[in-house]
Amino acid sequence: MSIFRITGIILAVVISGFLLSGCISKESSAEKLYQVLERVVDAEKEFEEQQEPLAKLERKEKEIYNEIMALGMKQHEKIVTLSDEALSIIEKRKNHLQMEINSINASKTEFKRAEEIINTIKEPDQKKKAEDLSKIMKNRYQLHSRLSKEYSSALDYDKELYLMLKEESISYDKLEAHVADLNTTYQKVFEANEEFNVLTAHYNEKKLEYYKLAGLNLEEEK
Repeated sequence: MSIFRITGIILAVVISGFLLSGCISKESSAEKLYQVLERVVDAEKEFEEQQEPLAKLERKEKEIYNEIMALGMKQHEKIVTLSDEALSIIEKRKNHLQMEINSINASKTEFKRAEEIINTIKEPDQKKKAEDLSKIMKNRYQLHSRLSKEYSSALDYDKELYLMLKEESISYDKLEAHVADLNTTYQKVFEANEEFNVLTAHYNEKKLEYYKLAGLNLEEEK
């Protein structure tokens, strides 16, 4: 039994944090914005912490699927055992996804404070750079919402797949059709993840440009 299924490890690029190494007026919009933007980084620490556990679970589940595909349907008892293991992994992936979503939501709440500060910036070049930064981040939040919905949908398809594999009389054609739908969903996940990573890298770049323009002396966090 062998049905091709899209597999791959989904890893997200994370936002960079910076340490202020010099002091400027605490009343300045630049320092206030810096403080908020770095709290946004802190809010996304939990998001960052989910990436490697999720990747490990994805790798493990991929191994199980490949093992099942290498078995014949006569080895149904073994297929059921492996499917149950895969179903357990899917539940763990769902938990990590929810923690990731919670972290991004916390980041979004914190970032609203940044928008308030941006409105108070007087210097035109700094204001324009900060507004561009805000636009990128808003697009990033929207994209993560889409990414998480697609990923959640893929997990639902995964769960249904392993429940089907546990059925002794499941037809090959039915499995093949389901995996085709699953592949389509994972393709959307990969595309959204790639867009998310591009936006995150762009945000990191533009944030550093703003800090430099505002005259902040910074060191990147290790």
